[in-house]
Amino acid sequence: MVERADTGTSPAAGGGAIVHGFPHLGTVRAALTALYRRLSADGVDRFAASVHPELVDFPADEDLYLGAQRVARVMVQHFRLPDARMVVSFRDMVHAGNVELAAGPEYFIELHSRFRTDRRDVGAALAHEVMHVYLHRLGLEFAGTRDNEILTDTATAYLGAGWLLLDAYREEAAIRGERLMMSAYKLGYLTPEEFGYVLAKRARAFGDDIEPWFRSAQARDAYRAGLARAGQDLKVAPLAAAGWAARRRYARDRRSLTSGPDYSFEAAATGLRVSFPCPTCFQRIRVPSRGRLRARCTLCRTELDVDT
Repeated sequence: MVERADTGTSPAAGGGAIVHGFPHLGTVRAALTALYRRLSADGVDRFAASVHPELVDFPADEDLYLGAQRVARVMVQHFRLPDARMVVSFRDMVHAGNVELAAGPEYFIELHSRFRTDRRDVGAALAHEVMHVYLHRLGLEFAGTRDNEILTDTATAYLGAGWLLLDAYREEAAIRGERLMMSAYKLGYLTPEEFGYVLAKRARAFGDDIEPWFRSAQARDAYRAGLARAGQDLKVAPLAAAGWAARRRYARDRRSLTSGPDYSFEAAATGLRVSFPCPTCFQRIRVPSRGRLRARCTLCRTELDVDT
């Protein structure tokens, strides 16, 4: 069976306003859990280094098709896809790109014809499409087109190539007729801030700071917004870094055995236990409720200071 996967594109000037904020956060977190479960912590650790900008730079004087094949090979090598040959072509279509998911070893990628003249985001579009191939080979997918595309964006970002998708978000002045207008453009199904959130999670996990690589000022702002939102995940109870208000509510809920925003209590033969999501992979961690201790996530191996 041949399937087709599409890269979403959202040009605000012609296709409605670009969505901001964190409307897909639940699906993003589920995608991170799924990645760690499918690859294991060791498997995810293989992607500690991001795709370097120099590898996907696509100058105007380079042959269009040879250059596209070169960048596609960069993505294939980064995602460690064996015997996968990407054949890249260009045509007019609704989406920025799509790929036919068959048995291989050849995969046919189509990119929007706009990339013939504007090559800045060829690497971003190819990163998303090659990730579709990678997830297809892993047998990892979510039900429904929307959730599966969010999984693809999240995996692309967390495994080291998705900073290109965020960098494709920009606002530029354009002349239309005799008027100077601002236009905005982005790639992918995540909002710019959600891309920033996933990249912030990656930065914390691997110490991989890609902010200096952004060419787009808007992408840099979105990344910083994602950093701030990811920082909030480290300040919720029962994590030891939780703020005073969160700690006070947690103590009250523990006395009444009431579930909180993320945590829940359960009685066990050995005493009271509390479960809460790991701030890295979001698998739930269960520990005794007996004060300050060190917890370790069995999925991603993150170690956490908690006060239960």
